[in-house]
Amino acid sequence: MTAESAPEPGPALPAGIQLTAPVPGWAIDADVVVVGSGVAGLTTALRCTAAGLRTVVVTKARLDDGSTRWAQGGIAAALGEGDTPEQHLSDTLVAGVGLCDEEAVRTLVTEGPDAVRRLIGTGARFDTSETGDLQLTREGGHHRRRIAHAGGDATGAEISRALVDAVRDAALRTVENALVLDLLTDEHGNTSGVTLHVMGEGQHDGVGAVRAPAVVLATGGMGQVFSATTNPPVSTGDGVALALRAGAEVSDIEFVQFHPTVLFLGAGSEGQQPLVSEAVRGEGAHLVDADGVRFMLDQHELAELAPRDIVAKGIMRRMREQGAENMYLDARHFGADMWATRFPTILAACRAHGIDPVTEPIPVAPAAHYASGGVRTDLRGRTTVPGLYACGEVACTGVHGANRLASNSLLEGLVFAERIAADIAAVAAAPRPAPPAVRPTTARAESAAVLPLIVPEARLTIQRIMSEGASVLRSATSLGVAAEALEAVYQEALRPADPAGPGKPAQPGVESWETSNLLCVARVLVAAALEREETRGCHWREDFPERDETDWRRHLVVRLGSGRALELSRTATPAFPAVHPVDPPVPREPSP
Repeated sequence: MTAESAPEPGPALPAGIQLTAPVPGWAIDADVVVVGSGVAGLTTALRCTAAGLRTVVVTKARLDDGSTRWAQGGIAAALGEGDTPEQHLSDTLVAGVGLCDEEAVRTLVTEGPDAVRRLIGTGARFDTSETGDLQLTREGGHHRRRIAHAGGDATGAEISRALVDAVRDAALRTVENALVLDLLTDEHGNTSGVTLHVMGEGQHDGVGAVRAPAVVLATGGMGQVFSATTNPPVSTGDGVALALRAGAEVSDIEFVQFHPTVLFLGAGSEGQQPLVSEAVRGEGAHLVDADGVRFMLDQHELAELAPRDIVAKGIMRRMREQGAENMYLDARHFGADMWATRFPTILAACRAHGIDPVTEPIPVAPAAHYASGGVRTDLRGRTTVPGLYACGEVACTGVHGANRLASNSLLEGLVFAERIAADIAAVAAAPRPAPPAVRPTTARAESAAVLPLIVPEARLTIQRIMSEGASVLRSATSLGVAAEALEAVYQEALRPADPAGPGKPAQPGVESWETSNLLCVARVLVAAALEREETRGCHWREDFPERDETDWRRHLVVRLGSGRALELSRTATPAFPAVHPVDPPVPREPSP
């Protein structure tokens, strides 16, 4: 990359909540900056570039290091004979347990098939039959075979490869190994870029900025807020935390999906755990207890292929009944050839941990997998902050409701990425008022509230608090204990440093920033889970075991107030509320 000059002087940023970080020492100018390099981020970037927009991709590790490449099962779309978008819509609404936005789901399922075809046109190679037709499988909650897969069980890796190759072929500008810090805004409160920290050496090192009127958050999930998760280490909730600090609204954050069948490595296992794809059950594997009894048969008409929340609850109930730490997935009847050709990735992961699924059942237990909620957007991916978009797992489009239908996530990333790119291009092409005479600045406003940094050592503490109090099973007691413990971590960060104390105060750096983001999203998740006094989808309250259609078929919306206090509100109806007017935002007078 060529070096750019440091940011030019300009008006101070409006007051807001920001991370403690150095002032940026370099800057890049662009039309749009995409933060994240999974299916959502790279698809958005490619479409924006095709529209002639100067696009920069910022990603936390390497281009192919996000959550997308870990996706095993596949991508859902009505591509098979006899399948229709209406049937896909029906299955999605059932899985979402009354909280899906039907317009968003209809958008997903009707635009999805062509979006998948365009992905294939980009270079993604899906598994096909001898006649050249897509091989389609079935997963939990789907009444038809509509899951397209690649490499047997390496769909995400193939999609990532194809998109990364396309990005490189397009010579699209990228900044790798960069942690996004905060949103930049101009004097009118509109988005004007992001600050970021590049980890490494070279012309772009340390804290800098990408200045752009459109920012797309495609940062993935926040699974690392729990001790055991299928998410990679980079999934620390950075996008949700940034959006909250910038004043954006977050919705449905309490609905964290725990994948039912994660390879059980022992009660003390922490960090990223190997996933055993739902497609294994889709091909006929059975869930059994230690005695070989299939316990899902009497819990749902689809048995092992019920929606994920029902299967996870079934596993947890059986574990409690028997005092067991795990259940088993039995697919010995597949035989060695099927395991080797259809599920080579899972086979290798199991054998690496001393388990041979060809000859023995696989020990499994639920682990944190997917955030159904996130930064609230409309059907164009726009958030409540003008110029800030969100796409993929970081976003809450209304598609997933209280529980994501299996393999809808990759499709959501594709469909809404294309919509975001179209909106950004339309806004860029539309006549607009003259820009402010003075350029936006990356300097920190003196009146801005600065978030206290959390010491990196608190990361394990936060994860254990969340796993003990806000995991699959929740109650007012467990959540209350978690809330108090998280508050203690936060208050500790507010105390003046004691030079004679045993620990050192947190210093600006990647580990402290990540831990601060984890604490932020953990506090929001627990507050929302405490507020929702019912059991719905993947939110399971032991003290409120029934679904409440009268008072709680509603969305919770969370904001971070200027005094750092969480502000929770409940929508008046099940409808997903509008984000802002249909017309693009225009410069407005600053608030008094």
